[in-house]
Amino acid sequence: MKNVAIIMGGYSSEYQISLTSGNVVYQYLDKSKYNPYCIHIFKEKWVLVNDNKEEFPVNKNDFSVSMNGEKLNFDVVFNAIHGTPGEDGLMQAYFELLTIPQTSCDYYQSALTFNKRDLLSVLKPYGIKTATSYYLNFSDAIQPETIIKKVGLPCFVKPNKSGSSFGISKVISKEELIPAIENAYKEDNEIIIESFLNGIEVSVGVINYKGKITVLPITEIVSENDFFDYEAKYLGKSQEITPARISDELKEKIETVAKRAYEVLKMKGFSRSEFIIVNNEPYMLEMNTIPGMTTESILPQQAKVAGISLSDLFDNAIELALTK
Repeated sequence: MKNVAIIMGGYSSEYQISLTSGNVVYQYLDKSKYNPYCIHIFKEKWVLVNDNKEEFPVNKNDFSVSMNGEKLNFDVVFNAIHGTPGEDGLMQAYFELLTIPQTSCDYYQSALTFNKRDLLSVLKPYGIKTATSYYLNFSDAIQPETIIKKVGLPCFVKPNKSGSSFGISKVISKEELIPAIENAYKEDNEIIIESFLNGIEVSVGVINYKGKITVLPITEIVSENDFFDYEAKYLGKSQEITPARISDELKEKIETVAKRAYEVLKMKGFSRSEFIIVNNEPYMLEMNTIPGMTTESILPQQAKVAGISLSDLFDNAIELALTK
């Protein structure tokens, strides 16, 4: 029986979603094969939380826990932290130093994909299309005319390094631009401003399933709000249609692009990429490497349509981590 640490929480605005994801992993993990433990990772504390809500501190020197007079070590880590430090490479590097296997991609890929600007820059030479974009660092002068001349209106203002939909604004007029930038700076000190792509939004999960890179059924996103924001993503203000209502030809094109991105980046574990389809061409927006794992989340929905249960999905991730 392998001891599995399911890390959840994190330091970002997404911690509550991460706690839900982590608890779903705990609930569905095959307890005849694994001893799962919930580990809450917060800035002020790293603790194991048992079924009675008792907390036991984690020793950061070797990622062990003392419980009832005994030392508990972990064979593998299931990473369910959205945002920093679980999705930006910090935890991956920590576990690599400790030689503890973990279920997500390696630290370099995590850091790269978490940074939208760098990710899209790396993928562009491989023929993967992206929106026209403008970048700002916190100390940069803001020149609305220059920004609008490059990306046009409407446009999207986003934190550059953020795993969820916090801090994103759709800007219709020049007057809305600076408030949107200030809003994005609440989440990150780097900002990406992208041209508006008017098309169908789809989400594409790619995983290594039983040793084979597998593109899961594509999900079409139909938001009740103006775009796929936090409410649409997490509070039921959207329709998520799997499989997407697109032609077989377009489906094949999107699958090829999503798989190519996964392979080019030498990814491991889960990935969920977002695309906008314009004139039958997919434009990549971002790639999430710790996608939501709640029962309502997009990637688990896709796995279900593919005939993969949550237990199988989580078991597969742990087995691959233990063998890589």
